[in-house]
Amino acid sequence: MDDIVPISPQAPERSLPSLAEGPACPAPAPITGEVQLGHGSGGKLSATLLRERFLPHFANPALERLADAAVLPAPVGELAISTDTFVVHPLEFPGGDIGMLAVHGTLNDVAMMGAVPVALTAGFVLEEGLSLALLDRIVTSMGLAARAAGVPLVAGDTKVVERGKADGMFICTTGIGAVDPAFRPGPERARPGDVVLVSGPIGRHGMAIMAVREGLAFEAAIESDTACLVPLVAALRQAAGCGVHVLRDPTRGGVASAVNEIAAASRVGIELDQPALPIPGPVEAACEMLGLDPLYVANEGILLAVVAVERADAALSALRSHPLGAGAARIGTVVDVHHRMVVMRTAIGGMRVVDLLPGDQLPRIC
Repeated sequence: MDDIVPISPQAPERSLPSLAEGPACPAPAPITGEVQLGHGSGGKLSATLLRERFLPHFANPALERLADAAVLPAPVGELAISTDTFVVHPLEFPGGDIGMLAVHGTLNDVAMMGAVPVALTAGFVLEEGLSLALLDRIVTSMGLAARAAGVPLVAGDTKVVERGKADGMFICTTGIGAVDPAFRPGPERARPGDVVLVSGPIGRHGMAIMAVREGLAFEAAIESDTACLVPLVAALRQAAGCGVHVLRDPTRGGVASAVNEIAAASRVGIELDQPALPIPGPVEAACEMLGLDPLYVANEGILLAVVAVERADAALSALRSHPLGAGAARIGTVVDVHHRMVVMRTAIGGMRVVDLLPGDQLPRIC
């Protein structure tokens, strides 16, 4: 029978492994306290990771079916959908972690359209060698944040990549919300005479990340402000209704970038009042030491609201009535000059342009 299986003269002969030499395909590595490549194989390790480390924290009927897609009752009317990816370093920081941040950031993006969030999905990219204890803490935190917001995580996915390919963990989330046709804030709706409100102190998230990343210690600790802003939006809806023209959460690029985007989209000018900006003392001191401008530092737990002047006082009172908005302030006005530009009146009465940054002064903060 040997002549039935000829060997090409160009190909070297290879001997087949014998059973005595052990298995011919890789066996799963021993169970350790770290994520292994086998956790992304779709086999027993994957099932164990899902069953023991994810499902207990996100349990709900839509997710527990473990089907290829979640089936949800469809809200009547339009949907708001937002997708975001979180690559923050380090994964845990004062006041939060990447899991909590992923939930809050995605729900906030949906809420800024005036929508009520109804569902979340999440994709996890885990790096081989990630501590399972750290993964547990982050998933636990993420589950608590979703439950506190009353929004179920209904579908997800997990992938594992080789060491050095993911900086521990990346999370991609999608939020789905039901739009209220009577409450439709949008970036293009700012009008001259409108008032610009901010719901709280600025710059805390970015400086908290910078401090822990660079090992900086300040006399007063700086913690991230990461929070779900859905209750603040509900308070604004009730107090000011359609008088709320624009909502934005000033994340990357901070307040400066957010107001520039509003001015450009609405083709108006915006004037900020520097003395009115609520900048915490520790944030201001840290920014001065590092040569940063707090206006450009990221936030994860405040919103900007551009409100019709006749509803501004009611909106400000509504924000201040909630713990998340206790530090709310009126920081500027929409004007019918220098269209698409933002200027700031300084403490000494001068004016300066507040432009978009050409780059990123604080990378990897969300």
